[in-house]
Amino acid sequence: MKGFAAAIVMAIGAFSAQAEGVVTYTVDQSFDDVAFGLENAVLGQGLVIDSVSHTGDMLERTKADVGSDVTIFIKADIFSFCSAALSRKVMEADPMNVQFCPYDIFVLQYPETPDQTTIGYRQLPEGPMKEVEALLDTIAREAVGMD
Repeated sequence: MKGFAAAIVMAIGAFSAQAEGVVTYTVDQSFDDVAFGLENAVLGQGLVIDSVSHTGDMLERTKADVGSDVTIFIKADIFSFCSAALSRKVMEADPMNVQFCPYDIFVLQYPETPDQTTIGYRQLPEGPMKEVEALLDTIAREAVGMD
């Protein structure tokens, strides 16, 4: 039965996982396609990507410097952006919500599964920040065609 369930998941082409405060969607799409979809989904919300952190490149470039030979990711980028209107709303509710801005969505590929790409974001606390989390989920799902 497990094999059948796995086949169904793969036939759908995407699955969602929630662990340790992270929401992820893994799809059978290239890294570049998912990153391009993410850029378009962010822009489609009327937002601008402030920065892209090439975390996977940094980890690969520095692995020998820190005494490692482990490749963690094939690619891993973190896209940062903000919504002026939504940020103002959540920070008027609680100024300490500033700690969550900018908002980040990551895209990555693992060496063990080079034909799959994962997109995801950190879960946010209950209260006003759940509206931001809903936006992140909308963007992530749209990026991989799950909208």
